[in-house]
Amino acid sequence: MRGTRLFYDRRVQRIAVQAAFVALLLAVGIYVYVRATRLELSFDFLGGPSGFALSNQFLTDYRPNADSHWDAYLVGVWNTLRIVSIGIVLATVLGVVGGVARLSSNWLVSRLATLYVEIVRNTPLLVQIIFWWGAVLLARLPKISEEANLFGVLWISNRALAVPSVEPRGTLDVNIEFAVFSFAVSVGLLVWLGVLAASAVGAWLLHRRLAMREALTGRRTYAGSLSALAFLVIAVVSFMGAGLPLGIDTPDLVTPGRGAPEYVGGMQITPEFAALMIALVVYTGAFITEIVRGSIQALPRGQSEAAMALGLNSYQRLTLVILPQALRTMIPALTNQYLNLSKNSSLAVVIGFSELFFVGTIVVNNAGHAVPMFLVIIGTYVAISLTISAAMNFLNSRVQLVGQ
Repeated sequence: MRGTRLFYDRRVQRIAVQAAFVALLLAVGIYVYVRATRLELSFDFLGGPSGFALSNQFLTDYRPNADSHWDAYLVGVWNTLRIVSIGIVLATVLGVVGGVARLSSNWLVSRLATLYVEIVRNTPLLVQIIFWWGAVLLARLPKISEEANLFGVLWISNRALAVPSVEPRGTLDVNIEFAVFSFAVSVGLLVWLGVLAASAVGAWLLHRRLAMREALTGRRTYAGSLSALAFLVIAVVSFMGAGLPLGIDTPDLVTPGRGAPEYVGGMQITPEFAALMIALVVYTGAFITEIVRGSIQALPRGQSEAAMALGLNSYQRLTLVILPQALRTMIPALTNQYLNLSKNSSLAVVIGFSELFFVGTIVVNNAGHAVPMFLVIIGTYVAISLTISAAMNFLNSRVQLVGQ
C-alpha cells in the first residue's frame, strides 16, 4: 500500500521524471563523447594555404596562394554580414511601405500590394533567387563587350555593375590590417573621422538640450534642424581643413593585351550579389508587409481619430501616432524575419556567391575535416543570430511602455 501511495504521489512522480530526463541526457552525452573521441576534431587545417580564388570581394585583400583557409572563410563571413545587414534595412523599408500600401484607401495601390504579398510569399525563395540571377540579370543585361555605360562613369553588363566609389586620397601613410582586411588611409582622414564622431555626439547633445527647452517653455526651438545643420557645417569645414581626404574613384572598361575586357576602378556589384539581395529583400519584405499591416490594424481606432481631431495630416498621423505604437507589437515578429533572412542567405550557394556556407563547403572539399568545419559554420550562424536577437531585444525594451 505504501508503495502504491508513493507511486501516485505527485512529488515523487516529478522527481522520477526529472531523474529519468537527467539519465537520458547523460547517456546521450556519453555517446556523443565516445563518438567524438574517434573523430579528428582538430582545427589546425584552417591555418593551411587555401589555394582557391573567391569572387565578390569587397574591402578585402585575399590572395589564394598566400592566405589560409581561415582567411578565405573570413571573406565568406564578411560577405554574409554585408548581405544580412543591407538586406535587413531594405526589407524593413519595403515591408513598411508595403504594409501601409495594403491599408491604403486607394484601390489600385492596395490591390497591387496584396498581389505582391500573395505571389512572393507563396513562391519558394530558392526559385526567386534563380529567377533574378538567371532569367533577369544574366539573360537580360548586355554583355561586357557591348560597352553599355552612362556618361562614362556607370557601366552595366552581365559581368557586373561598375559604379563610382569613395576612396581615401593623399599620402596614404597609415596601414590598418586585420586578417584579410587591409586599409591604407591618411592621417587627415583619421583626424576628420575623429572630428566627425565628436561632432555627432555634440549634435546629439544639442538636440537633446533644445528638445528639453522646447518641452519646458513651449516655444519651438527647431531642435532637429539646428542640430543637423550644426553637424553638417562642422563636417564640411573639417573635411576641407583636413585637405579633402576622400575622393571619387570612377570605373573604366579596359582590355589588357589580348585578354578579355574587364572593369578597373570603382566598385563592382556582381549579378550574384544583386540577385541574392533582391530575392532576400523582396521575399522577406513580403512577410514584413503582413506584420506591419496586422500591427497597424491591432491599434484601437480611437488613436487615429484622436490624431485627426488634433489636426494632423495623414503623414503625421502615420509617423507620429500609428507606427510608433505599432512598433511595440511588431518587434518580436520582425526579429523572426531578420533571423530567417540571415539563415536564408546560405541559399546563395546555388548561384556561387562567396558567403560563409559556400566558402565552408569549398574548404571541406579541399582540405576535408567536414565535422570541425561544419561546427565552425554552425557556430558562426549561431553568433549572427544571437547578435540580431540581442539588438532586437534591446530595442524592444526601449519602446515598451513603463510597467508593461
